[in-house]
Amino acid sequence: MAEFIRIYEENPNPKEIERVVAILKRGGLIIYPTDTVYGLGCDITNIKALERIARIKGVKLEKANFSFVCHDLSHLSDYVKQIDNTTFKILKRALPGPYTFILPGSNNLPNPFKKKKTVGIRVPKNNIAIEIVKLLGNPIISTSIRDDDEVLEYTTDPELILEKWDDLVDLVIDGGYGDNQASTVIDLSEDEPIVVREGKGSLEIF
Repeated sequence: MAEFIRIYEENPNPKEIERVVAILKRGGLIIYPTDTVYGLGCDITNIKALERIARIKGVKLEKANFSFVCHDLSHLSDYVKQIDNTTFKILKRALPGPYTFILPGSNNLPNPFKKKKTVGIRVPKNNIAIEIVKLLGNPIISTSIRDDDEVLEYTTDPELILEKWDDLVDLVIDGGYGDNQASTVIDLSEDEPIVVREGKGSLEIF
């Protein structure tokens, strides 16, 4: 049975954020709100938790394309190779926001991802997600939770999410209704930005 807690995005309660982080540090899996769809996440440093997410998603961990959710760009140098000024300016302009940027991975990637040449970076414009990652002290791995419904790809109601995921995760955060549009994915690992998926984030800023 998953815990279910309400956290308000405008002013997240620090005690509730501490509860979430304690669960992550124990290797727990959480479902949490972002500025796009609800995400399934765990502590990036916890291999057992990473393996659990890979099993749920039905993928091999080393082949999984999970995003790294950071609270700002300060973690970038930990996981991404040196980036040029143009790339950094794009990131500064777009983040925090509804984008996932694919960047060249560094040698410091967590063990399961060592062979990956690129990594997806997210800094969502959502205070709940930001405060969780800030207090945890390192990024969380994240993947969108999809719906079986053919019309709506993503569940937006936290109570329905709890019903569906109750036995699979340790905590579901009710941060209000989510969006049903995923992030825009931009590949910045080559010379020119490439739009991999058009989502919520506007392409006009590029």
